[in-house]
Amino acid sequence: MSAYFVMIREKTTDAAALAEYGPRASLAAQGHPLKPLAIYGTLDQLEGDLIEGAVIIEFPDMATARAWYDSPAYQAAAKFRHAGSTSKAFFIQGA
Repeated sequence: MSAYFVMIREKTTDAAALAEYGPRASLAAQGHPLKPLAIYGTLDQLEGDLIEGAVIIEFPDMATARAWYDSPAYQAAAKFRHAGSTSKAFFIQGA
């Protein structure tokens, strides 16, 4: 059953640190079976506090998604996201 990584960027706190995240996250994706579905596309926010952007990435299953997230390469990239923004991230299993 498919699993989805959803990351919501609420606020940029350090643009220089955040600029390091994207290229590193792209490199961390290599060798992992993932499919980007939405990467900071145009938002039509309906509810809640305003956000800056969101990402949705599809994986074949939850174990594969966790393997990517827990990989040393992604964790090294995520440090820059954490240093440069306030964000929320979670996995959700597909129907």
